[in-house]
Amino acid sequence: MATTIPFQQLLQVQAKKYGDKTVLYDRNKLTDPWKSISWRVMNETSISVAKAFLELGIKPHDRIAQFSQNKSENLIVDFAAFSIRAVVVPIYPTSTKAQVEFITSDAAAEVIFVGAQKQYDIAVDVMKSSKSLKKIIVFEKDVELGDNENSIYYDDFLAMGIKSTKNDEFSQVNSEFSEEDMACLLYTSGTTGNPKGVILTHIMINEAMRIHLIRLSHIDDEDISLAFLPLTHVFERLWCYFLLYVGSTIYINHNPVEIQTTLKEVRPSLMCAVPRFWEKVYIGVNEVLSSYSPGKLAIVTWAREVGKKHNVDFLRTGRKPDLFLKLRYKLAEKLVFSKLKLTLGLENAKTLPAAGAKLADEITLFFRSIGVPLVYGYGLTESTATVTCFVDQYEIGTVGTIMPGVEVKIGDENEILLKGKTITPGYFNNPEANKNAFTADGWFRTGDAGRIKDNRIILTERIKDLFKTSNGKYVAPQEIETRLGTDKYIDQVAVIGDERNYVTAIIAPSIPNLELFAAENNISYKDIDELLETPEIYQLIESRIAEHQAGMANYELIKKFTLIKIPFTIETGELTNTLKIKRTVITKKYKEQIDAMYH
Repeated sequence: MATTIPFQQLLQVQAKKYGDKTVLYDRNKLTDPWKSISWRVMNETSISVAKAFLELGIKPHDRIAQFSQNKSENLIVDFAAFSIRAVVVPIYPTSTKAQVEFITSDAAAEVIFVGAQKQYDIAVDVMKSSKSLKKIIVFEKDVELGDNENSIYYDDFLAMGIKSTKNDEFSQVNSEFSEEDMACLLYTSGTTGNPKGVILTHIMINEAMRIHLIRLSHIDDEDISLAFLPLTHVFERLWCYFLLYVGSTIYINHNPVEIQTTLKEVRPSLMCAVPRFWEKVYIGVNEVLSSYSPGKLAIVTWAREVGKKHNVDFLRTGRKPDLFLKLRYKLAEKLVFSKLKLTLGLENAKTLPAAGAKLADEITLFFRSIGVPLVYGYGLTESTATVTCFVDQYEIGTVGTIMPGVEVKIGDENEILLKGKTITPGYFNNPEANKNAFTADGWFRTGDAGRIKDNRIILTERIKDLFKTSNGKYVAPQEIETRLGTDKYIDQVAVIGDERNYVTAIIAPSIPNLELFAAENNISYKDIDELLETPEIYQLIESRIAEHQAGMANYELIKKFTLIKIPFTIETGELTNTLKIKRTVITKKYKEQIDAMYH
């Protein structure tokens, strides 16, 4: 099925179809009641915001920045901007002043929407030296504006639009819409250098909607999704756009820390997440199982084996389970799986897309075996998200089947190359990056290495992230980090070894789990520093590393490691806004510890 709704007209069309049916649920705090927003109200509010933009003098192609936690207003502002041919520039709510300064300057943003006090204060500082910013619009009423004459609360801004007489101007600008118009400018949170502004046009988004309607035809207006990832992330943003296309209802999760509580409250049928979320759930489930009595654990082990046979060995390959297997699976579901899914808030789960980083095969296998419909995929900001994703007859070890309409081939160094209507025309205001991003014949270079088998992609490594040891061996650090990330004693890992003669690692362990291990094994210590230096803890982590690296080549094995008590964070610069490791920052920050591991 192909979409016939132009993206720019989506809210108007859906408002006529669904009227007072709720499309969005929102709240600022966990203790607040959910606020419902109907299709009709969302459309009317979006038009009022669009007219308020016209009152401010916003013209077609002007850039409008959003620097806020997830809010329903984010999506309303998006469609308001699209309706007057303006461009949305999302900025991660965790961004620093320097990052906001760079993005708003590079994009020449005229207006910036902010959420909480912290974002507002940063925006005020940035505006002092900005050549483009004219207005700060504040979503949350409890933010203190001070005497800044260029700031206005969102409610007051909305009132400008409601009172506006610019109906004719709105209709005129709206009618001049072109599919070639830029819709979004998404800045990638790169692991090195300044972020690059990825151009997403309306053609790209319309095509993304069309091919997702083909691939995910089972998703409809009865579904409920929980928006957990930042809407700044291309994954959540395009996922929410797709849900609006099919008429689904979206609950907006304001604070990522609250996800476990919100998940159990909303109990959605849909939710996209990055692999790290599933790694933590997997570790948590296994911790609970480890406390079971031998008899109870035997039942769980039996159920998992039955689940794997039923869901993975049979249904995944298109084979029908026999009656005896069906009966055993029903029993496993009743005794184990249903209770586990109920505890997690996943009993209604229908499709749970996961992408954005490497997901360990054992995690995919586990959740699929117990009946949690994890849909693993691969994509980039530059490809309007999805390039591949699982379908019913998926292959574990791959990132799924290539999406319809997307062309993929393997280039030099096994690099994955892309073509198609969903692929960006380039980076904004960055000719040097554009020169490097495309081959001579127009294929986009992903920077990821892999191979294609039966129309499925198997990722092997991130080319730019590969390092070469002094012995001439290439090592893919992400593969090692993904393996270790499934361990309950290890929270974060940065693998080191470029131009060194062996591989080492900086590891941020799970302090609570180490403290529990110390208590169980009568290990005495006066503080966390001393705990991390005890031989027993070093041997524990060493044994965990050895177990997870079993089967890897000798030159890939971590020979030494350093434990740190303060984890990597976005604020201290070791992580990107999408929680990817900034290896160069970590290498510089921990230079002394790294050098010591090679002496």
